[in-house]
Amino acid sequence: MALYLLFESASGYALFHAYGIDEIGQSVDAVRASVLDLQRFGKAVKLAGFSPFSSAVDALNQCNAISEGIMTDELRSFLELNLPKVKEGKKAKYSIGVMEPKVGSHISEVTGIPCQSNEFVQELLRGVRLHFDQFIDQLKASDLEKAQLGLGHSYSRAKVKFNVNRVDNMVIQAIFLLDTLDKDINSFSMRVSHVSLVYTVIAVHFSPMCRSVNMKAFIMEWYSWHFPELVKIVNDNYLYAKIAKFVVNKSDLAEKDIPALSDLIGDEDKAKEIVEAAKASMGQDLSPVDLINVQQFAQRVMNLSEYRKKLYEYLVTKMNVIAPNLTSLIGEVVGARLISHAGSLSNLAKCPASTLQILGAEKALFRALKTRGNTPKYGLIFHSSFIGRASQKNKGRMARYLANKCSIASRIDCYSESNTSIFGEKLREQVEERLEFYDKGVAPRKNLDVMKAAIEGITKVVSEDGDGNEKSDASARKSRKKKSKAEVGGEAMDVDKPVAGEGEPQTGKKKKKNKHKLEEREDEEMTTVAASDDVKQDETPKKKKKKNREAQEDEEMVKQDETPKKKKKKNREASEGAEPNTATVGKKKKKKSKAEDDHV
Repeated sequence: MALYLLFESASGYALFHAYGIDEIGQSVDAVRASVLDLQRFGKAVKLAGFSPFSSAVDALNQCNAISEGIMTDELRSFLELNLPKVKEGKKAKYSIGVMEPKVGSHISEVTGIPCQSNEFVQELLRGVRLHFDQFIDQLKASDLEKAQLGLGHSYSRAKVKFNVNRVDNMVIQAIFLLDTLDKDINSFSMRVSHVSLVYTVIAVHFSPMCRSVNMKAFIMEWYSWHFPELVKIVNDNYLYAKIAKFVVNKSDLAEKDIPALSDLIGDEDKAKEIVEAAKASMGQDLSPVDLINVQQFAQRVMNLSEYRKKLYEYLVTKMNVIAPNLTSLIGEVVGARLISHAGSLSNLAKCPASTLQILGAEKALFRALKTRGNTPKYGLIFHSSFIGRASQKNKGRMARYLANKCSIASRIDCYSESNTSIFGEKLREQVEERLEFYDKGVAPRKNLDVMKAAIEGITKVVSEDGDGNEKSDASARKSRKKKSKAEVGGEAMDVDKPVAGEGEPQTGKKKKKNKHKLEEREDEEMTTVAASDDVKQDETPKKKKKKNREAQEDEEMVKQDETPKKKKKKNREASEGAEPNTATVGKKKKKKSKAEDDHV
């Protein structure tokens, strides 16, 4: 089977035909030996086709596609143009050697051409890369180096160039430094206060023998031997360092220092207890040099503690920007540790829930697989408050459920454009409900209902933002209109406006109003005529004639003023109105009166 080599260079795609492999040997060692010799290697490989990139942007796009294992349309057309055509229904009699296995799998899926990426192919491609400028006549070595340098810079810049506010590398460094500071502060604090507890225990249980204790063995523990009772009164490391720096020499501590101590501790009773303990302390007196060193060391511990607080605040703000949903679900510290252990937020989003559940417990997992024991139920998510609140039998179930929700939250944070924590809050509510279900048996809400509520909340937030922008735009437009009216107002004030009703011609609206009034009058007269005919039957024919004539004259006046459109409206009103019967009765009466007149 023939072998073709696909080589992706910074200048373009190149296809080589490995036709003379028998001359150099088909083993990997033989290829390695012939790579350095161009004359020997040139007999085994020849150029079959070359397609240069059109621009630097095109080269960057093709490079990104190759790194992701995607075959672009340009690469497909290049292969179809330079490779031998395969008849329909038959297999190809050749294969393609590629450097990236993902690209080869994609090419074989789309085109059906078999691809291989083994050590033998990689050694052949290494020789092609070494002598690439010799295979193409018009390509110079300097031009190839410039293309490689430019593409390398642009590719690195594109990989690093993300949103500055959402770079998770800062979170990884911050959580690593935070854990290191916690260890250092604890170790430094133990150095300051650890032996004080030991000394008090010895003094209490062996008070008759306290003078015979070898004090030289513990002289390096500094302040703990000077004031051993302080550790029982103050348990916090930061406060202990503060008080150690403030007191320095316990013999100088008096009742006048109680207000200052109460300001440091925040408790006046503890301040009085410290003063009383200093008066009856069993600690050893230290030299001024030792006290100065203790004071400087306490200041270092205080500075580290203050920096640790600032670093924690920085971590909280960065996590709320980078992963707001994961932060609201599981907390800033645990979420940052998950991101740090996975390598990035995108890697964490790609992890399934089963992997996220035991993330951080890899040693225990492999030990269990090796010894065929029980696998771990949780890793870093054990530090979450939900796992601690669950009962012992439900810890594994709670860890599995929490890992599922953390996986959803990390994917939302990684791939969503809107920076909201609504989904994280809803997922936290679901975890709370699941915890109540395990403890009390309260049925939780369905996942579909919770997600619908989250989507409604996001739409409300988006609509409120849109309304605010529309209001600001409307206010800006109104201000512009006011300005334009103020500018035109000086000219408009000079024009005399005609007063309504003084020699002003009637407009179309007024004419329509008059016509409506005439129609209403006509209807009223028709109804009155019908009613008068029913009531006044004793009237003479002359009076009836006069009334009929007046009604006819009014009708003729109305017909002259009405337009055809109004006639249609009258017909519609007559058909839809509530008085059609009265109108027909009036018309019949008119016909009767005309017949009587003719008869007379």
